[in-house]
Amino acid sequence: MDLDLEPGWSLQPVGGTTGGAFMGVFAHEKFFLKRNASPFLAALSVEGITPKLIWTKRISTGDVLTAQEWLNGRTLTREQMNTPMVAGLLAKVHRSTLLKRMLQKVGGLTQTPEQLRAQYVADLPQALRKHPLVLDVSKRLRQLPPRPRTLWVCHGDLNHKNWLLSDAEKLYLVDWDQASLGDIAFDLSVVLINYVPRAEWGAWLAAYGTPLSADLLARIEWYGQLHLLNEIKRNYEKQRYTEMNRALLQLSQLVAK
Repeated sequence: MDLDLEPGWSLQPVGGTTGGAFMGVFAHEKFFLKRNASPFLAALSVEGITPKLIWTKRISTGDVLTAQEWLNGRTLTREQMNTPMVAGLLAKVHRSTLLKRMLQKVGGLTQTPEQLRAQYVADLPQALRKHPLVLDVSKRLRQLPPRPRTLWVCHGDLNHKNWLLSDAEKLYLVDWDQASLGDIAFDLSVVLINYVPRAEWGAWLAAYGTPLSADLLARIEWYGQLHLLNEIKRNYEKQRYTEMNRALLQLSQLVAK
C-alpha cells in the first residue's frame, strides 16, 4: 500500500475489507487513517461528532488521506441505542447549521422520497416483485410522506456499530460516507424501528427534543417501510435468507400498527 507516509509509520488495516482504513502508529502515537473519508470531516470534527481531525493530505494516487486521533473505546450495543445519549448526539447532527452549510459546500447529495423509492424499485429482483407483502408495501409507498419544512444533514447508516463510545465515555458517530441532505425522519426511522420498542418512541424522541406528532410519525413510518424493503432486497441478493425473513417480519409488524 502506498500512502505517501514518511519512514517510521507502521500500519494495520481496520474496519472491514475495503482496504481504506488503517491504524497508523508513528513516534509511539496511534492515529486512525482513512482514504477518501467524507469531505466534510473537518466540520464533523469541529462539532465534536467524530474524533478530532489531525491532518489531511492528497497522496500520489490522487486519493485524499486523513488522520484522526485514535480513541480506545467500543461500539454501542443494540440496547444502548435506546438511550438519551444517542438521541442527544443525533439531535446535534440534525440541528447543526455548520454541518448543513459544509455539506452543501462540498456538493453533498439531496435525497428525496421520490429518488429513494425509485432507487429501490429500479433493479428489484423478480422474485421480490411477486412477494405479497413486498408488493403491498411498495404500492403503499407511492403515496409520498408529508414534506418537512427544512432539510438537514442525515447520516444515512445508523447501524449501532457506527457509534463509538470512548473509554472517557464520550460518544461519537463515525462512517459518514452515505451522508446526504434530507428529511431527519430518514435517520430517525432506522433507529426507532431497529432499536426502540414502539411504546417507547415518544420517550426516545423527547430525549431527542421533539414530540411524536402525527406528521413526524407518518414520515418515520414511510421511511421505515422503505428501509426494511431495502434490507429485504439487500439480504435476498446476498442470499442471507435468515436476515431477509427477519426484515420481512419487522415489516409486517410495522405496517400492522
